[in-house]
Amino acid sequence: MSFAYPYALALFLPLFYAAWRMLRASRGTGFKFSAVARIGKVRTTWRYYAASLAPWLTLAALALLVVASSRPRIPLGKNRKNVDSIAIAMVADVSGSMSTLDLTPEGMKYSKDTTRLAFVKRVFADFVARRPDDLIGLVTFGTYASARSPLTADHESLLKVLEGVEIPMGDGEAETAVGDGLSVALLRLKDAKLKSKIVILLSDGMSNIGEREGAVEPSVAADSAAKMGIKVYTIGVGTSSRIAPRLFVDMYGREIIRNSQTGFDEAQLKEIAAKTDGMYFGVNDKEALEAALAEIDQLETTSIEAMEWNRWDEYFPHFLSGGTALFLVALCLSMLGARRLV
Repeated sequence: MSFAYPYALALFLPLFYAAWRMLRASRGTGFKFSAVARIGKVRTTWRYYAASLAPWLTLAALALLVVASSRPRIPLGKNRKNVDSIAIAMVADVSGSMSTLDLTPEGMKYSKDTTRLAFVKRVFADFVARRPDDLIGLVTFGTYASARSPLTADHESLLKVLEGVEIPMGDGEAETAVGDGLSVALLRLKDAKLKSKIVILLSDGMSNIGEREGAVEPSVAADSAAKMGIKVYTIGVGTSSRIAPRLFVDMYGREIIRNSQTGFDEAQLKEIAAKTDGMYFGVNDKEALEAALAEIDQLETTSIEAMEWNRWDEYFPHFLSGGTALFLVALCLSMLGARRLV
């Protein structure tokens, strides 16, 4: 048996403490009387036993409810299946310019959900949903590139990682190291055993790292991808507007919107795709997206064995019903014996 939420078992600690206090109290209760024999035989009624038993039944009920909250379950089996996969490194731009709101649909209120990055996340999730059998990894880049997730078939966990991707706030946030992001993705794909490897690059294409030491030029990274035989599919995120509203966070953590200079280097993204025999399309270009997916489907796949635990025998209902029943019994005994709820 395993527990889906094992950390819930920590609730046993206060229960153990409560049980200890009850035992200690029962041993220390009483009063001094000089001649016990004169008291006579005390008749113990059922109310006494009911009132004494109720607290212990309450603790037992709570113990069962704690086990239920940890969701005990037993795996019934596991599936082994062969899937035809390709390796995909998704590279997402999280530079400051991705907080621009120029893609907000007409009539919709500006918000965090209408930034360029929000559109990137939606496109990313759509790609993942359409490629259930592929190994997919995540790389993000702003001033520097960061590998967020290795190539994985666990797409649910991958999407959880994606949810936490935000635009970093601080010095140099506006820089966009497209070449660094692409280079990190190539390193991730380098040792992958699959025959076909591709990169999906989502960015506004505005590489502006200047002469920073160690930075990789986008054209150099594209040349490396071409030599490795890795196609780069680029997705342009943005419009040609020079001035556009942008979402900022002030020193107090408040979101503010003000107009700011922006840019969209579609030419650079097209150049990267052309150098690697990939494809370019805009974030809202549904026809180009379908064409890119169709082309990806034609790539040579590698058969890999995937294992997944997908059937469980859940036991929490038994503990939940047992705990609830015990709690109701304890409540009734307490009301009848001690004439109180608890």
